[in-house]
Amino acid sequence: MFRNQYDTDVTTWSPAGRLFQVEYAMEAVKQGSAAIGLRSKTHVVLASVNKAQSDLSSHQKKIFKVDDHVGVAIAGLTADGRVLSRYLRSECINHGFVYESPLPVSRLVVHLADKAQVCTQRSWKRPYGVGLLVAGLDESGAHLYYNCPSGNYFEYQAFAIGSRSQAAKTYLERKFETFTNYKGEELIKDALHAIKETLQGEKLTGAICTVAVVGVDEPFHFVDPKTIQELIDSMEVKEEEAAVEQSDMQEDKSPDAAPMDI
Repeated sequence: MFRNQYDTDVTTWSPAGRLFQVEYAMEAVKQGSAAIGLRSKTHVVLASVNKAQSDLSSHQKKIFKVDDHVGVAIAGLTADGRVLSRYLRSECINHGFVYESPLPVSRLVVHLADKAQVCTQRSWKRPYGVGLLVAGLDESGAHLYYNCPSGNYFEYQAFAIGSRSQAAKTYLERKFETFTNYKGEELIKDALHAIKETLQGEKLTGAICTVAVVGVDEPFHFVDPKTIQELIDSMEVKEEEAAVEQSDMQEDKSPDAAPMDI
């Protein structure tokens, strides 16, 4: 993308019917660290990559707890994500104070989408440059939503946002049909596999990723890094065993040398 005469204001339409400022905000999501969400009937898992800008700095937090039944993962401008997560937290607190019950996830997502949409209609504002994966559990079951800077929102079985997320999406598209009856630990393993796809050759460790889970009788919580590392180690052992078995099968299938013709 490049500058043109129609991108100086968020309320200016191009002749092609595009709002460039909104599209630029959506591009900001693609520049952020990868974030992944998966859901089954009973659980939702969020995972993100925690890569520091420099060896001298700490990483930015990418997953936030909103309430005992809801959490969010972000990709894009971390400051915008932090502000929006605080807004979601206050909405849940207000609803709980008035109605003495958890705020349904679908209604919370609509509130968030409305707040994002207002920023696409006011010339003195700019769109939020962050995408949010909202994971939650309510009376209607487990939910995973993606909220876009444009104000759109979509519900998914599994989704990935951020840089190099296409590799994770490809993995999730192959596997998502098996997620329905998974428990929390099985979803975490697939989330780690998807995160590994986004690293493109870099080694996956428990120190560079964050995983959070919410489920039936299981409030939203972060998985301990030691537990994550143990799961990664077990995955690597299985992959090595599978690679050895495959190489053995290939050797067995190799045809014997043909006798020389006389």
